[in-house]
Amino acid sequence: MQSREHIRSISYLKSHAAQISEDVAANGAPYIITQNGEAAMVIEGVRQYQDKEDLIALLKLLALGEKDRQAGLGLSVQEARAQLAQRRQPAKPQA
Repeated sequence: MQSREHIRSISYLKSHAAQISEDVAANGAPYIITQNGEAAMVIEGVRQYQDKEDLIALLKLLALGEKDRQAGLGLSVQEARAQLAQRRQPAKPQA
């Protein structure tokens, strides 16, 4: 849960946008902005946003891989190693 010092109203955002931007850039902690007493948005740094997006993409890839594994579409470790070893062998010249 966020500390209360990073929860601000939308009117505070309007009058202190530059200060909030500097604070987010300096410490990386996101701000929760409220409207009519309810959480309305989150302001976070670009780096934190990109890290979160990268994590989501990785989790999606892992979920797809697990789905394929459960469907029997994957390779065993031995099969994968055999394929890699075969690809590492130099191609034989054809006569």
